[in-house]
Amino acid sequence: MSADRRLAGPLRLLSRRKRVDSGWSREPSAAKLQKALNEEVSHGHAFLFIPVLIGGGAAVWFALPRDPPAFLVFTLLPLSLLALSVASPLGRIRSFLLSFSLLLIGAAAAEVETWRRATVILDSPVTTSVVGEVHRREPAGEGRWRYFIRVNATERPILKRPPEDVVLLARAKHRPFEAGDVLRGRARLSPPSGPALPGLNDFAFRSYYDGIGAVGFFYGAPQPAGTRKADERDWSERLSQRIFELRGTIADRIRATVAGDAGAFAAAIVTDERRAISEETTEALRISGLAHIVAISGLNMALAAGIFFIGLRSGLGLFTGFAQAWPIKKIAAVGALLMATVYYLISGFAVSAERAYLMMAVMLIAVLVDRAAISLRNVAISAIVILLVSPSEVMGPSFQMSFAATAALIAGYAFWSRRQSHREPHPFPTGHGRLAPFLTVWHLMAGIFATSLIGGLSTAIYSMDHFHRLSGYGLVANLAVMPIISFLVMPAGLVGMLLMPFGLDAPFLKLMGAGLEAVIHVAKAVSSWGGDVGVGRQHPWFLPVASVGLLLLTLLRTKLRLLGIPLIATAFLLSWQAQRAPLPDILVADDGTLVATLQPSPATNRTRPPGFVFDQWRRALLLTDPRKPVVSPGEDIAPKGVGEGGLSATGKEKDGGAFDDEQRHRHRAAMRQAFAAAGADAGRFQCLPKAWCVAVTDEGVAIAVVEDGRIAGIACDLAVLVVAPRAPFDQCRSGARLISGATLRRAGSLEISLNGSRDSHQWTIVAAMAGIDRPWSRHRLFDWRTGEFEAPVPSSRGEADQW
Repeated sequence: MSADRRLAGPLRLLSRRKRVDSGWSREPSAAKLQKALNEEVSHGHAFLFIPVLIGGGAAVWFALPRDPPAFLVFTLLPLSLLALSVASPLGRIRSFLLSFSLLLIGAAAAEVETWRRATVILDSPVTTSVVGEVHRREPAGEGRWRYFIRVNATERPILKRPPEDVVLLARAKHRPFEAGDVLRGRARLSPPSGPALPGLNDFAFRSYYDGIGAVGFFYGAPQPAGTRKADERDWSERLSQRIFELRGTIADRIRATVAGDAGAFAAAIVTDERRAISEETTEALRISGLAHIVAISGLNMALAAGIFFIGLRSGLGLFTGFAQAWPIKKIAAVGALLMATVYYLISGFAVSAERAYLMMAVMLIAVLVDRAAISLRNVAISAIVILLVSPSEVMGPSFQMSFAATAALIAGYAFWSRRQSHREPHPFPTGHGRLAPFLTVWHLMAGIFATSLIGGLSTAIYSMDHFHRLSGYGLVANLAVMPIISFLVMPAGLVGMLLMPFGLDAPFLKLMGAGLEAVIHVAKAVSSWGGDVGVGRQHPWFLPVASVGLLLLTLLRTKLRLLGIPLIATAFLLSWQAQRAPLPDILVADDGTLVATLQPSPATNRTRPPGFVFDQWRRALLLTDPRKPVVSPGEDIAPKGVGEGGLSATGKEKDGGAFDDEQRHRHRAAMRQAFAAAGADAGRFQCLPKAWCVAVTDEGVAIAVVEDGRIAGIACDLAVLVVAPRAPFDQCRSGARLISGATLRRAGSLEISLNGSRDSHQWTIVAAMAGIDRPWSRHRLFDWRTGEFEAPVPSSRGEADQW
């Protein structure tokens, strides 16, 4: 036998062994997949997907345009659970039934929460006199207060469908009302805002589940109207009032001890009263990526509970005999849990604080039962509790960002620990001695860097989808301030709160304020660099696809987690595709008072467009500063010869009554003259104050925005598109497309693409609320004159031509 033949066998065996050792084998893909799934199950990672499926079921339920049949959910759920109980313990059928049951549980929880809330939302803006009891109050700037009021009665007019709870701003100087006081005042009430553009945030959704039926402000200072007797309230209401009184007292003391924005910042960290912080500082915190510090979230709760836990355990450890006889770790966990509970109570039951508290409670209870405190299982348990109690939270950015950051940080720490455990220890020769302090600082800064990087990347997709922006220098800002927050602000604040009952809190609160003053300086410095990167409105599938990818990356430990990478890449491809979509030609706000043309550049009919609406337009569509309208007094824009009784400088008839033929003729001539001027400057509005604005697009489409309803008929004769919220009719006899107040109320904000045509039947009109009939949007369909609900605006383009 030759030498080559003698070596052939060993060489083949060695080659096969090398291929197996390198991870390559001829094992079928299905077998590999099953092996990986079995490994995930053996490590308990299947449990982590329970809240994912429950949240997914709730999210689908909330995203539907109409209420799904409740009997269908509550019929399918028992059937699914019954089939699950008789299915074989192993197999794909059982896995499918379990997943389907969890989805139905999420949908059922959403149905129950919606039924339990049943918030009455105001149908349309109104000015009325409100009599109600103050639930709580929040400072809203110097001398201003926001009151959360339970409405007892309305007067002049009496509302047919009054909201039960409202939030009203009192700007006039007055003695602040306490919780439990009954007040009276003339107020402007408005329903919560709908989406500023199709696909953007519907503020009415959050208001519905917060129990807020209207928002507004008082005309002048509210007046006292008596005090509700204590025996008329049950124990829970009295306890809630006492807690809010304590919260207000603590916040007032902090702001009195620490002046300026630093004091307001400190009060926000402790009690979650954020509105006392100036707009300048709030904007700087937002642009620099430090706004998360203001909210009582997982960071604040973890630092407070962790500092208390470590401090109490270290203090008890000084007593050797006691430490040997008693489990000081568990005693410290109980103390930290009590402290976290108090922190949650004085936070005013904020939603972010609720999530943080539940997560911290699960972790501390895990210490009591000798389980790992920091684990993805504990995060999953916290998410399950929140989703079953308040499933609507799954739709909000706060829930999504907090759990994404927490899961990513724990998964990153677990991945790093596994890698380190497989490495042989190689002691660093200079790890001791003089370099030890520097190495400690290096490890600390490296940990802060890794934490900030993982947290920032994991929440980026949610910032892109909900806020349409990214903070370019957020990592730098967080690296600069996190040592201040962790080692100065939170310890000083914790000690100050513990000493406040004894009147010894002032030095520590001032130290806390000094640290926050440094944080504010860092925020302003970083925000001055810019870095507020706009990414625009995302594709409807961007968030679901990216979220699934992130969940796979964080919740799995085998190579299956790598499946999340192509999903995230697909999501960013969808984002790129959304950015390439053409802009609409015309935008109309849901109340019709703000209209913008976007070609050749943005222009609005308001000299100072409402920031709340236009800022959302700017971020979603990446718009530049708008061109201001050309505003002319009546005598300049009207033709010569207009005498007494003509147009006044405010654009209204001097006699204030109905138009006669001569007056209509003068308005028609003035509007024609304005259209002629608008044609020379495409897209820019020519306006007569308090009356109308006109513009002409590149396609030659004449637009009229009418504020005085008496001019709507004239505008219909001269324009192709008329936006008239106060028009006394719903259609133009001339054939012009009329967008009336009734239409806007049902349809919400509009995006209009002219498609290069002057024929309105060729336009594409996208309405924010088209085809939507859900409990949080149903107030739009209520007609207070008839007391009945109308049908929603059709969603299809063919039906939309019938508006």
